[in-house]
Amino acid sequence: MMAEENTDLEAQIVKDIHCKEIDLVNRDPKNINEDIVKVDFEDVIAEPVGTYSFDGVWKVSYTTFTVSKYWCYRLLSTLLGVPLALLWGFLFACISFCHIWAVVPCIKSYLIEIQCISHIYSLCIRTFCNPLFAALGQMCSSIKVLLRKEV
Repeated sequence: MMAEENTDLEAQIVKDIHCKEIDLVNRDPKNINEDIVKVDFEDVIAEPVGTYSFDGVWKVSYTTFTVSKYWCYRLLSTLLGVPLALLWGFLFACISFCHIWAVVPCIKSYLIEIQCISHIYSLCIRTFCNPLFAALGQMCSSIKVLLRKEV
């Protein structure tokens, strides 16, 4: 009997090596959208303490809110989900393309070119400024400050 159950489970799991496995029960395992998407009835319609409607009205309102939110989301995701996924996929593909083929090469090119300039700059600093500041340091090293308090 155990072998039959394992075969049934294996038959239910269809894997494709080119696609990500989608968990339809726990769609957001990292809880990325937990604060953004989660809207409960009590968060939207909250009666203050001491002011309560009839229990029947509260139950019907809760059911109406929950069912309408559920079906409205399903309808909108059915109508707009695929076009918006296509749009966002295109946008992020363009951003990735620009980053890979334009931004990173420009930064690498700049760093290579600036490296030559930085060597010339450091050579000038060591040649002209280091002796000047060393001489000023020698001159100022003999200065002594004496602080006296007169009463």
